Amino acid sequence: MYFFDSTYFLVIIGFLLASFASMGVQRAFNKYSKVQSSRHYTGKDAARKILDENGLYDIQIGNISGDLTDHFDPSANVIRLSESTYNNDSVAAIGVAAHEAGHAVQHAEGYAPIKIRNSMVPAVNLCSTLAMPLFIIGLILQFADLANIGIILFSAALIFQIVTLPVEFDASRRAIKILNSSAMLDEEELKGAKKVLTAAAMTYVAAVLASALQLLRLVLINNSRRRD
Repeated sequence: MYFFDSTYFLVIIGFLLASFASMGVQRAFNKYSKVQSSRHYTGKDAARKILDENGLYDIQIGNISGDLTDHFDPSANVIRLSESTYNNDSVAAIGVAAHEAGHAVQHAEGYAPIKIRNSMVPAVNLCSTLAMPLFIIGLILQFADLANIGIILFSAALIFQIVTLPVEFDASRRAIKILNSSAMLDEEELKGAKKVLTAAAMTYVAAVLASALQLLRLVLINNSRRRD
């Protein structure tokens, strides 16, 4: 069976990588969400300050339910901060909010990787939807070309994840630089914010590695079926 063949260990490795990365960011966020900023900026305050200093007065800041659901929505021109970030004055909240403001600055400046990533979204959504069904149907029908198309589509989704890496790392770099120059956090607090953002970035790295392992598995399975 496809789901439980000899290559299944690659899925397990990918799952463990993603799980460890997720636990790492949750652990870092939980730790520094208990460390209150000495200057008492909230996540909302930090994001607003960064936006205004970059002339982005038209971008709104909204609240969204959940934890670590923070994101910048360029289509609506709004930064949505989670309940654990919006009105929270912790080091973790300020770091996360500054990261999302960093994405807004990237978008305003026309940062090349984020433009490339955004242009890929519609195609990647389609590729992600079709990749596995086409691959499995190709295996069942012993139609190698169809399985190969599934692999190619899956590769496109992996490329999207790879393009996302510099976008996320740059947003964190911008966040730390601005938090330092604006003195919203002191030196020790800044170290805590760095740890939170580094842990968050590792979840994207883990996702790329997990997808790469899955892609390798698909190639191995398809090659094995063709030899059979």
